[in-house]
Amino acid sequence: MSDAHRKLDHAEGRASLEAVWQTFAFYFALIVLAVICLAWFPFAYLLRFLLSANAGRRVGRGVVQRLWHAYFAMLRALGACRFDLSELDSLADRGAVILAPNHPCLLDALLIASRVPDTCCVMKGDVAGNVFLGPGALLAGYIVNDSPVGLIRAAVAELQRGSPLLLFPEGTRTENDSIGPLKGGIALIAARSQMPVQTLIIETDSGFLGKGWQVFRKPTLPITYRVTLGRRYAPPKRDHAALQAFIAELQRFYAGELEHHRPRGDQ
Repeated sequence: MSDAHRKLDHAEGRASLEAVWQTFAFYFALIVLAVICLAWFPFAYLLRFLLSANAGRRVGRGVVQRLWHAYFAMLRALGACRFDLSELDSLADRGAVILAPNHPCLLDALLIASRVPDTCCVMKGDVAGNVFLGPGALLAGYIVNDSPVGLIRAAVAELQRGSPLLLFPEGTRTENDSIGPLKGGIALIAARSQMPVQTLIIETDSGFLGKGWQVFRKPTLPITYRVTLGRRYAPPKRDHAALQAFIAELQRFYAGELEHHRPRGDQ
């Protein structure tokens, strides 16, 4: 056998082993995630009744931060993901602020909550009813987005307590590499609370857990996630024109920042 053939066989063998490892790492990570969530379920459920609302928030958010920080560290160790979340660390202990990222995938809220302590997330009702995520989210006092009026009141109350509020301005996951139409809720919350809006830019090179992606569909690994700080906006005034102008400016900002967003690998 020639050297060229041996090198080719060696390369093919390495590629085959890498494919096997990627498959193992992906499904192992899913199993670990399910086990962790189910193990936390009974404790989170009981603590909602045993603790006061304030104590429940502290415990629930502390567990969320530490649990997901450890889980993402495991993904990094497995070679399944690469993370660049260091800019989020500057937001720790900075008090109340509205965190406003774009929303390429389901992991976005967890990436941010794993690095910013005491974050209150705005979530959809189906997350609250999810057996894996719901009990922990409810213990943490996350806000269910089932009523516009209730959402705004609860969000303002959280900010007045001094907690960072994580709110996706689009209200749903982005369907492409740009930004979808922004909802008006973020402008109302910023105006009524008089808290600043810190934009965040989330980048990934994979469509994993994006709109329409099935959980058990294995992506190409490793996946890269990067979160950077964008522009920080002062809260708008409470009149209609100022609110509309605020949303329009946010829309322009995201569109400009994401114009050069890297193409996603898995679609």
